[in-house]
This record gives sequence, C-alpha cells and structure tokens, in this order.
Amino acid sequence: MNLSVREKGAVLNLPLQQPGAIYIDGAFVPPTEKRGEVVINPATEEAIGEVAVGGVRDADAAIAAAREAFDAGPWPRMSARERIACLQKMYDVLEARADEICELIVLEAGSVQSNAKARQFDIPMKHFRRFLELGVREDVKALAPELTLGAGSVTVLGTAFVVRAPVGVVAAITPYNYPYFLNLVKVIPALVTGNAVVLKPSPYTPFEGLVLAGAAAQAGLPKGVLNVITGGLEVGERLTSDVRVDMVTFTGSDQVGAAIAAQSAPTLKRLVMELGGKSALIVRSDASLKMALSQALRGFTSHAGQGCAMNTRVLVHNSIRRDFVDQLATMARSVKVGDPRAADTEMGPLIRAAARERVERYVALGLESGARLMAGGRRPPHLTKGFYYEPTFFDDVDGRSAIAQDEIFGPVGVVIGFDTDDEAVAIANDSRFGLRGGIVSADVGRAFEMARAIRTGGVTLNGGAGTQLSDGPFGGVKRSGYGRELGEDGLNEFTQTQLIEIQAG
Repeated sequence: MNLSVREKGAVLNLPLQQPGAIYIDGAFVPPTEKRGEVVINPATEEAIGEVAVGGVRDADAAIAAAREAFDAGPWPRMSARERIACLQKMYDVLEARADEICELIVLEAGSVQSNAKARQFDIPMKHFRRFLELGVREDVKALAPELTLGAGSVTVLGTAFVVRAPVGVVAAITPYNYPYFLNLVKVIPALVTGNAVVLKPSPYTPFEGLVLAGAAAQAGLPKGVLNVITGGLEVGERLTSDVRVDMVTFTGSDQVGAAIAAQSAPTLKRLVMELGGKSALIVRSDASLKMALSQALRGFTSHAGQGCAMNTRVLVHNSIRRDFVDQLATMARSVKVGDPRAADTEMGPLIRAAARERVERYVALGLESGARLMAGGRRPPHLTKGFYYEPTFFDDVDGRSAIAQDEIFGPVGVVIGFDTDDEAVAIANDSRFGLRGGIVSADVGRAFEMARAIRTGGVTLNGGAGTQLSDGPFGGVKRSGYGRELGEDGLNEFTQTQLIEIQAG
C-alpha cells in the first residue's frame, strides 16, 4: 500500500502506507475524529503528504488492542523461534523497500543521503538482525540444586527455575531526529521478547512509524501485536498514564522524560528513558589532530547537530588549542549546507522553524556571555527556503554558561581549554547530563583510565568502533536517563524474571 503525494510536480511514494489511516488491531483505520495534518519537508518547507492524526479515543483503542493481544492472543505464547520467523518476514519487507525508505528519511527528517542510508537505515537494520539472533535463547534457566537438612533429619533436594517473561503492553514514544532508527530499536526487541506494542512517532516524522505498521501487516503479525498511533500531547499522556500499559520506552528531552516519569508514577510502570546529552570530547596534547578535528566537526554538524549523543563540548589541551580552533573554524566554514537530496550536501536543515529559533537564541546567549564566535552564527544567506543554519562554534567558553551546559540540539559546538587530565575529567563531569563522550589520545591506556572516571553511559577512544555495535548497551546516567538499548541488555529491558522453586521428593 503506497500513499503518493506530490512535491514540485514529482510523484513521491511513501512506502507501506495507507492514506488517512492509523494502524490499530492489525488494520489501517481512519482516526475517530478524521483529522489530518500536513507533513512538510524541512529542506523546502513544502508538503510531502498528509497524515491522519489520532486522538485519545484512538489511543484507547490501540491500548485495548495491545492488551487483548498480550492477554489472550498467540504472540506471547509462541516459542521464540516462531516469533522470530514472523519478524524475519517483517525484516524482509523493510529490506526490500530500502531505497524508498531512505528517500523518505531524507524528505521527512531532513537527513542527507549518506546519513540516511548508513546511519538511519543500515545500522538499525543491523540491530534488527542481531535482536533476531539474540532472541533465540532459552526462556527457562535452572539454578544449581542445594541440599538442606529438613525436619526429622531428612535431607531436602531443592532447586529453582528462572523464567524470563515479557513485561506486557509497551508504549514506545519516539522523536524526530532518527525516527526510523529509534522506532526499530524500541519496537523490535519488545516484539522479539513477546510483548505487544503501541508506537507513537513524532508528529514531525509520522510516516517512518507507519512504515513499520505496513511491514507488520505484510508480514502477517497477529492483530494487536503492533499498533501505530499518531497524535500530539494528549495521545502521549494517555499512553504514559493508562493502567493497561505496563512499560514506557521513550527517547527525547530530559524535560519531557521527567513529565513522563511523573505521569507514569501512579501506575508504577517500568521505564526506559534515553534522554538528552551534552557530551564532551577530550582532546589531549598528544592527540592526532586530524582525528580529533574530524570528530569535533562531526560532533556538531552531523544531521545538523540533532543528536542526543553528539560531542558538542570539545575540551582541548591549551598547548594545542589555538591551532586546533583555527583549523576547526576553517573546516566548519567549508561544510556544504543545502538540500539533503543532493549527493554532495554535507549538512541539511533543522526539523522546523522552532528548532532553528532555539539555536538562534542560544547563539545570542553565547555572544552575551563573552564567548568568541569562530564560525557560523547565522542562517545561510543563499538558502531562502528550509530551516537551515550554518555550522557554528565558539571558543573561550565559560564551562558554566548556557551554551556549555544546555542541550541546544542544533549545529552549535563549544571549545573549552584545559591544562591537566584531572581538569578535563572534572569539566566533562560538570554537566547534568551523562550520555556519551570521547577521548582522543596516543596514550590509549591513559585515555581508558580517564574514561573510567567520566560519569557517562559510554565513551569512545580515538573514534570508537567505527559503527554502533549491536551488542553495545546504549544509554545514560544523570539527566540522560536510565535503562539500556541494544544487545542483550536492551533485550532484557522488555522482560521480567519469575522464580519457580521446586523440591525433589
């Protein structure tokens, strides 16, 4: 099922969709209020289609469908291999539409082509495959038996079985920056482990959520196992507060995460929160400048800075800082900003006007704080349409200032100098966030010791593994959230253990 829309006269196919519909209980259905909203391309400000908008009654229907699928349906009662066979069909449907999905990622999220293919499609599909591999495991584990002297001097042989079971109904709420990626890494492990899911994608990028609905329908997943409901704040609040929902997995800002925690508290839901970040890249005096500069530039220009794990604070040893800053400024000015559909574009737009206005407010705060603007700081004058902003970074930044402490979520980086390793670690830890970080150094052993001292969910040394490892648990500490995604740790978040004890005799 394709929804075709027009942009500049060209027909665009949005794969696996049905016009004017949301996905509840195994079927595409119109929302109860029959509302629709135009979804726009952030690069052109033109429409790419109209999406149906769900409301509270639709959220109730989606929750009810998921509840029935979990409580009475076949999905949680299937063997792991049976579920994985169904999900493999869903994977195959998505893989067959790879080109169309990547085009959709470019149009809807404003991702440049290279980012859309390599990071927003290929990597989550790799994670999908790994979850299917990990899902083939025993749900029951026997504990070692123990002998206990009981009544009448009778020796009792006792043991127990640990059963790993699905949590129940999972609400997955995802943001606009990496929508296809985040939809997959929440929905698939939840389904692999036998849960039923209600997915609420961002109103800015709903089509990348409905893609999964279409794939689930084609793959023949049982009805109610996956539901995709669009909508705004009221839909999210119903998902996070309804007693029929057992777990919420959310990626987004720390402020919204705190609101979700409050909304879910009365029903004591399990929560996995992947929230904001203000990650620090430490560049020691012995670092490879080429490597460090490449990482620093990527830390605030990749996907226009719209990534929670990006290293937007660059801590540079003062002995090399002047040369580093000069070279980084030259590189930032040379980044080609423009239409993400062009093969040579290196940075696309922000998602909406409000996101760009937020960036502009923080640039003004940076200037007011006395920081030195080294590159950018304006809208590209040659781009009159689209929500573009130039790659921007500041030097001479006060580590306690707003631009050094707040998550801007745009193409803005800061450089802060340091003189000792201990000072660098202290600056890195001087943040209410703790999601990621990095260190560039010729002394990898020393970098490892420093990484152990940084309070963050993950640290890359000299660029890390070159990809996001499917077995690497991803998540944060402090206001960057709690719980982990990916790998066996991520799979286990969607399960709970039951102890069944037995006495031989």
